[in-house]
Amino acid sequence: MTLAGDTLQQILRELSADAERVDGTQIAAVVDRIAHSRRVFIAGAGRSGFAARAFANRLAHVGVPTFFVGEPTTPPIAAGDLLVIGSGSGKTTSLVSIAQKARELGASLATLTIHPENTIGQLADVVIRVPGVTAKADESDSSRSAGIQMTGSSFEQLSWLIYDTIIILLRDRTGQSNDDLFARHANLE
Repeated sequence: MTLAGDTLQQILRELSADAERVDGTQIAAVVDRIAHSRRVFIAGAGRSGFAARAFANRLAHVGVPTFFVGEPTTPPIAAGDLLVIGSGSGKTTSLVSIAQKARELGASLATLTIHPENTIGQLADVVIRVPGVTAKADESDSSRSAGIQMTGSSFEQLSWLIYDTIIILLRDRTGQSNDDLFARHANLE
């Protein structure tokens, strides 16, 4: 194997080891929250925000009324809605503000985070604890030692996989096929 192939395999081993530490009951709890919510709002910043945007896209494919916070077409959040925040540190200032506002307005909150003890995790109704290391939190508090990747990468990658897991569970729960999801795919590309 080449150096590049070895590096890729090491990343996959790290992700696999981290995935073993994710609590499936926490994922199931988020699936239930989504299934019982009127609408779902998604928020994230930086690279975690990119993964969160992909999740919003897939939620729309599975037929869930979904909005990414900050977009001009995002309606006001209200009671009966769910806000899902992806934040490795659990204390990104802009996301903390969004979480607090959503709670004040009666919405439920779910989060994916390395640090459920931080502000967003403490505000959340449901938390998926994701192993990882982030530069925005004291590494002595991290849920695992650093791997070969830059800080944050494992969290972002595993978040993406957790989001896809949620989509698969929602698809199966609602009896849909991949063709049903594709029928909701954008056609102005």
